Amino acid sequence: MSIATRSGDGGTTGLMYNRRVSKCHPRVEAYGCVDELNSAIGVARSNGKHEFVIESLLAIQKDLVTLMGELATFVEDLPRYVKDGFLLVVPEMTARLDRLVSQVESECVTFKGWATPGATVHSASLDMARTICRRAERHVCALQEAKQLHNSETIIFLNRLSDVLWLFARWVEAREEEECKN
Repeated sequence: MSIATRSGDGGTTGLMYNRRVSKCHPRVEAYGCVDELNSAIGVARSNGKHEFVIESLLAIQKDLVTLMGELATFVEDLPRYVKDGFLLVVPEMTARLDRLVSQVESECVTFKGWATPGATVHSASLDMARTICRRAERHVCALQEAKQLHNSETIIFLNRLSDVLWLFARWVEAREEEECKN
């Protein structure tokens, strides 16, 4: 089967369980933005040289696949989705992000005011991912306001993820600044 199915040539796309919606449907906007976030994190990961950040980002990318699948499923189809063995975003996923926040903050990453992205390619790519994460969060919030979101943990996860990405960018800047001094 070819990737070019032509089924979207009329401006619609497929969701889970053969549901078709407009390519500009709010649900498509939400999971599409998470897909973009996943790609941006992939760029950040490929620019990295610190194993702690690289490994953490890879784990986060795997969690984002779970989030995209959930967002690509209408609320009424979620029981079938779970029954079919697909995972939902759960508090443990957010707890892993909370542990990353604690770990990075314990390493004396400090911040005062606004950060200016671009100190390094890696930190800039992390900041780009963070801003995409915030946009994804806004799209998911719009689904919630439209009563089309079953799982509010998705918003909590994205909110925490943006914090992690911001901290990672500052952590990388601090490490790379220290390496330049040595």
